[in-house]
Amino acid sequence: MTLTDFRTLGRSGLIVSPLALGTMTFGTPRWGSTDHDAAAVFGTYLEAGGNFIDTADVYAGGRSEELVGQFVAEHRVRDRVVLATKFGFSAERGNPHAGGNGRKHIHQALEGSLRRLKTEYIDLYWLHVWDMVTPVEEVLQTLGDLVRAGTIRYFGFSDMPAWYTTKAATLAHVHNVPGPIGMQLEYSLVARSLETEHLGAARDGGLGIVPWSPLAGGFLGGRYERASSGGQGRLSGPNPFGDSKFTERNWKTLDVLKTVAAQTGHAPAQVALAWLSAQPGVASILLGARTPEQLQSNLGSLEVQLTPQQLQALNAASVLDPAMPQGWFSEALKRGIFGGVSVEGWR
Repeated sequence: MTLTDFRTLGRSGLIVSPLALGTMTFGTPRWGSTDHDAAAVFGTYLEAGGNFIDTADVYAGGRSEELVGQFVAEHRVRDRVVLATKFGFSAERGNPHAGGNGRKHIHQALEGSLRRLKTEYIDLYWLHVWDMVTPVEEVLQTLGDLVRAGTIRYFGFSDMPAWYTTKAATLAHVHNVPGPIGMQLEYSLVARSLETEHLGAARDGGLGIVPWSPLAGGFLGGRYERASSGGQGRLSGPNPFGDSKFTERNWKTLDVLKTVAAQTGHAPAQVALAWLSAQPGVASILLGARTPEQLQSNLGSLEVQLTPQQLQALNAASVLDPAMPQGWFSEALKRGIFGGVSVEGWR
């Protein structure tokens, strides 16, 4: 597989590469990229055939969008690339309308993103985070109006409850109006909680899953050791993940990952990305890279072919503990319901 083995994002006509270029590192101090490195990363991704660029209005205080807009213009690829950005987080303390999912903020945020990206439209506009107050009907109508106006082409939801997106998708279907086509959530070998509710909701609603942090902030690249979790990586200080990756369970998962990587002759990060690509419902994976070399290495995951046994080993090492009520819905229960015989549902 290569970056030009395109697929549609969810039940839509938006065509994307299997690996997307995440630009959270662009212009970000401490663990991010210099402007020079960001330009090189962007160029490397385009040269490899990639077409899916993802940023957000809050990345590096808007600097990421500015750099992406500059690079798109310099390469003259606006009609070729799928340009995605996000709204939702506050840009101004003390002003509640400077953030959230309300109509007032969506329009303000979009105007700022269009200006920084130097473009007249956004291909994919993500609700960056659920604000816990705005009715889904308002969000759906506001984003639908923007689709009809041509200012955005499609939209999706990131970091939100499964029920919220399901409601939006259902309302859109019933009323025959534009609805979300993608879900963006954390997903990796050490972050599989979306499988509990979001995976089923996405598949039922026709939404493609676009995982962020597929390498758990570098943890699955094997750069950290049990004896020392320090250093200069994203996980060595304040990080955007909110939870520690340095747990005994995760270390054990990493051990299995390294074993499988040794069997395949590839780097642990490449194997972790290959495992994620093989998961049902995953449409494209967000890759964040600080340097062109790091990006090239991660693109090598497209060449990894895992055997069923290797996939099973990784699944078993990282599987979630059964949760209620989801843990109740098992194959054993289904057989009990149907008198001990096997019944396969529509897929």
